[in-house]
Amino acid sequence: MRKKELILILSIISIIFLVGFFLRVESTYLSGIPSDEMNYYEDQNGIFYMYEPDSYYNYRLTRNYLEHGYIGDIKINGKNWDLHSHYPPGTEMGYPPLIVYIAAAFYNFVNIFTNVPLIVTCFWLPAFIGPVSGIIAYLFVRRFTNEYGGFAAGLFTVTVPFYFLRTVPGWFDTDMFNVLFPLLIMWFIVEAVSNENPKKSAFFAVLSAFSTAIFSIAWNGWSYVFYIILASFLIYIVTFKVVSLRKSKNFHLKHILKIFLIYLLSTITFLFFFGTLVKLLVPLTFLRATVQSTWPNINVSVDELAEPSFDTFVEGLGVVFFVGVLGFIGILGILTKKSKKIRSQNLSWFFYVLLVIWTLVGVISLNHGSRFVMFLIPPLVLSSGIMIGIFAEYLEMFQGNKKFRLLKNKHIKTVILVILLILVVIPSVLISFKNVPFLSMNGLNDDMNDASAWLNQNTTNDTVIFSEWSYGHFFTAFADRPFSVDGGSTNTPREYWLDKAFSTNNESLSLGIFNMLATTGDLGYLTLDNYTKNSTKTVEILNNILGVNNSSAFVILVNRYGLSSDQAKKILNITHPKNPRPFVILTYDNMVINGYWDFYFGSWDFNKMTSENFTYSYGSINSTGNILKTNNGIQMNFKSANVTWKDKEPYSVTLIHEGKVEKKYLNKTSNSSVILNLDSKKALAINKRFENSLFVSLVLKKSGDTYFEPVYRTGTVTIWRTKKNI
Repeated sequence: MRKKELILILSIISIIFLVGFFLRVESTYLSGIPSDEMNYYEDQNGIFYMYEPDSYYNYRLTRNYLEHGYIGDIKINGKNWDLHSHYPPGTEMGYPPLIVYIAAAFYNFVNIFTNVPLIVTCFWLPAFIGPVSGIIAYLFVRRFTNEYGGFAAGLFTVTVPFYFLRTVPGWFDTDMFNVLFPLLIMWFIVEAVSNENPKKSAFFAVLSAFSTAIFSIAWNGWSYVFYIILASFLIYIVTFKVVSLRKSKNFHLKHILKIFLIYLLSTITFLFFFGTLVKLLVPLTFLRATVQSTWPNINVSVDELAEPSFDTFVEGLGVVFFVGVLGFIGILGILTKKSKKIRSQNLSWFFYVLLVIWTLVGVISLNHGSRFVMFLIPPLVLSSGIMIGIFAEYLEMFQGNKKFRLLKNKHIKTVILVILLILVVIPSVLISFKNVPFLSMNGLNDDMNDASAWLNQNTTNDTVIFSEWSYGHFFTAFADRPFSVDGGSTNTPREYWLDKAFSTNNESLSLGIFNMLATTGDLGYLTLDNYTKNSTKTVEILNNILGVNNSSAFVILVNRYGLSSDQAKKILNITHPKNPRPFVILTYDNMVINGYWDFYFGSWDFNKMTSENFTYSYGSINSTGNILKTNNGIQMNFKSANVTWKDKEPYSVTLIHEGKVEKKYLNKTSNSSVILNLDSKKALAINKRFENSLFVSLVLKKSGDTYFEPVYRTGTVTIWRTKKNI
């Protein structure tokens, strides 16, 4: 390699990294948030609270690793065990540890030169990892087209909105690896197929296999990449050997089969070494017939697991979507010799098949949620970069044509391509910066941080926290107290019981549920299931006994449901513990945003395996003089006391102001109640049968009734405890 070429490559690599890095640094200024509110979203280290709650799970595991050499809280039978999540009893961990290893190494490296807290290094790490993906894309694409195409691919990678948002400082999650490793794996396997030197070809196949194995300890969905590569090999072989293209001079069956076997066997060997071989079969579980569970599927409430709209899909990819589609057409034109004058002859049919299969799988995977937009980024940024490379070659062709005098200047091509790149990259950057403040303002804040500090200092180590699962990882990290249901344990029957406790207006039932979950976890319904052999019947029984005392529950079990005395006593030892473990309920104002799901799952009909239709509409209050309006259709005239929701008078209106609750009944024929909290500026229109639910009492009215009382309150967060037992 000539010195001039090396300098050019290093310069482009530096530009790609610096563009990616400094754009991510710029995102931390959060220009969309008023300056006087900034501190509310910053922790004691002067950094913003991390956007993705899972970031705090990764932080806690990294802290564990640095403190005692493994990611779990303890080891049981040689396996990592998490005593903070899904407690009790906690959960065995099968989490991919690469993010922990890299974060720990980064922390140790930085602290050679200075003294920086672990949370700060975790905050900044994504800004360093994200741009590396752009460098890989550049090196990959320049190998198969030209410097312009490679440079474009690098810039596209570091600015594509979906990846950008998930690699900004403060998004400390495994997303940072989900473009980097697929690009590496794809690059090495394409090099293996394209290289005519047997030793180099085998070397690249082994590198691809090794990258696949490393990816297996970075993200639990890694095995899909492995199957995409296998499928690409098989389709490529069948297409060229069996179909009419078998005479192509670029197709060598023995060479392809050799690379295929080297990759396959090397990958299996590395996976065995890393202990992740068993996860190779995970995608195949989707091919099995599945039995519909009677328990609600909690995943339907998770935004990123919902199928994205076309607008969301396009916004997540930015211009890469459109340029990438053009790239598929351009590559096909080259491979079919329709663009004979284009010199990008390093492109191969195998590469094209791999891009197409990868993209098709990515599109299909969108049925499982918007998070899989990430899966489409690697093939589309490569295709986009190649498209720019093809365009650059066309410009070069025009420079030799007398009709295009303007292009005779040797620098004009570079100017045109730079302008083009700026024009296509800017929209992606604008989309990304538009969304970053939204992430922060809807996330964590000082109130939650102060509450976690209070919990850590004023509760015993075994105190269980009940709350919405979204921010469980934050409180387990900083309050250092176990959470009943957090982001790692949502889709379990336990979530139904938590939602039932919040949605019911029977406080004694809520207390019974909390006591059972805090002390014996899932044992209550699991043990009762052994007797009833019917989850629907189990739920019915528990809903009838958890709200009454031990003796009343015993009579119900024996007389109404026919259990023996021994069976009833065994059940009650679990559901009505004599010494229940301490617990607290943590609520915050923004719980009203996702509160619909508490009532949806808490009202689950186990016979119909669905929930009922009900009213739930939240909004923000805007008062102007004597008129109160909300953005969800509620209007109130303070003088006349007239209240409407969607121009209709509700069953009742509850007004909360300066901690005082005032309720009026208006229209007995209506099914909807209106609740207005003037202190938090939150408004809710809800089905009238939920107006006295525990959720409404604690989150909106902020007043317990018979069994619960506030023990700590700061801003938007309140912590509750039991003031009497059943």
